[in-house]
Amino acid sequence: MEKTVTIDGKEVRFRASASVPRLYRIKFRRDLIVDMANIHKQILAQNIPEDEVEPQISTLPLETLETFENIAYIMAKHGDPLGVPSTVEEWLERFDTFSIYSVFPVIADLWAANMAQINAPQKK
Repeated sequence: MEKTVTIDGKEVRFRASASVPRLYRIKFRRDLIVDMANIHKQILAQNIPEDEVEPQISTLPLETLETFENIAYIMAKHGDPLGVPSTVEEWLERFDTFSIYSVFPVIADLWAANMAQINAPQKK
């Protein structure tokens, strides 16, 4: 599953597949599923009104933001292996702004769609 998103005026192609958790674990020594669930939980805990795209004040811990950046990087690198640099820092340098509130829902939906496709029963 792939989706292209505009971030800071630049097109970024994210890709989700069965290899993403492994790539994430190899690169960051963390569990993608657990990390995505934690980010989702922390965003929901902020109780941001539905009509507010960006909260005025974010109370997300820096570790959560870094984890989000790592997940986004892996999915972007998977979507464009030659166009995305070899480090998260180099990739993030391409953007002036990078909002967890606008990008994480896209990544989470992409991952959920990938999981639904993997888990769909096969017709015989």
